[in-house]
Amino acid sequence: MTLQGVRGQFPILQQEVHGKPLVFLDSAASSQKPQVVIDALDAYYSEDNANIHRGVYVLSQRATQAYDDARLTVQRFLNAGDHREIVFTRGTTEGINLVARTWGDANLGPGDEILLTRMEHHSNIVPWQLLAERSGAVIQVVDIADDGSLRMDEFDRLLGPKTKIVGVTHVSNALGTINPIQRICTSAHDAGAIVVVDGAQAVPHSPVDVQALGCDFYVFSGHKVYGPTGIGALYGKLALLREMPPYEGGGDMIRSVRFEGTTFAPVPAKFEAGTPNIAGTIGLGAALEWVMDIGMEGIAAHEADLLAYGTEKLGAIERVRLIGTAPEKAGVLSFVIDRIHPHDIGTILDREGISVRTGHHCAQPVMERFRIPATTRASFGVYNTRADVDALVDGIHRVIEVLG
Repeated sequence: MTLQGVRGQFPILQQEVHGKPLVFLDSAASSQKPQVVIDALDAYYSEDNANIHRGVYVLSQRATQAYDDARLTVQRFLNAGDHREIVFTRGTTEGINLVARTWGDANLGPGDEILLTRMEHHSNIVPWQLLAERSGAVIQVVDIADDGSLRMDEFDRLLGPKTKIVGVTHVSNALGTINPIQRICTSAHDAGAIVVVDGAQAVPHSPVDVQALGCDFYVFSGHKVYGPTGIGALYGKLALLREMPPYEGGGDMIRSVRFEGTTFAPVPAKFEAGTPNIAGTIGLGAALEWVMDIGMEGIAAHEADLLAYGTEKLGAIERVRLIGTAPEKAGVLSFVIDRIHPHDIGTILDREGISVRTGHHCAQPVMERFRIPATTRASFGVYNTRADVDALVDGIHRVIEVLG
């Protein structure tokens, strides 16, 4: 499969909004779904709807096979060394909470440190704050440079023998900054810390190899990478997962239950209590097979072209200021327009058929760092084109014309 004709595989993009062709530029919030993913969900509910790992009848066996195959797909997508290193979750947020509640609770105590960055999504801040409250650990924060890149000099200064966990985003959802994860992992391991990577904004845009990165945990959400909502995956090194206590108790995560005591199933079942999101998991597998069929390298090159084109076009508009201009970026253009509130920008762009995100993007520390209340964010997916960027530029001129 090639990128040519990809847009036509997304039914939702074939519509008009307010009488204008839909220009969807909010993939960083949630990507649209290709027909192949919709078909996978429909096929499960139409033909194979049954619980998994329990039934001996044919529907259950087919559903179980599809579910287990999806785990192998995620393993291949991330280049994990073992399929048991893949735990299905509701998404990035649950994956981070799982690590905080299991590895974190078991290993952190008073005086230990958790090292985060100022560009983190709230999902990679709040779970660690709760862990710090429970354990007595202290949170340290690495600042951002004026261009939106991570201050690696500060990272090196704050990383030390007390650091037990480094929580870092692979790609900033608010700025588009791509962080040097391999370098961070090497330094953290030298200091005796583990690294938890929020990969939600990375996996849709470029290849991810967890073994090459060297991270201990990597989490992502299906709905960012053309899959369903309510499903995601946690990669964890097998040795760490085996040591961690269960996250939740219930069916399918046990080996034996007696009132005298319970023995737990091996990983990954130990972390997947109850009936899972079977349809979502199958849909996630279909989405990842679809992007791998296209080729992540091709997707990355396509979006890099859109980013360069958009950066040039928006940078030429008077009164527009880009927030986040790091040398290494993914397809995110966050901007402000002098004397116009982002919510007003988003409202007028919507009337032009253009969907963008406005607000703090669940990254309030980023907004505080740049002394702004919010930004307007345009983010690219595989289905976007230069024509979409041109429409955005025309829309911004319309905003300035209407609001002065």
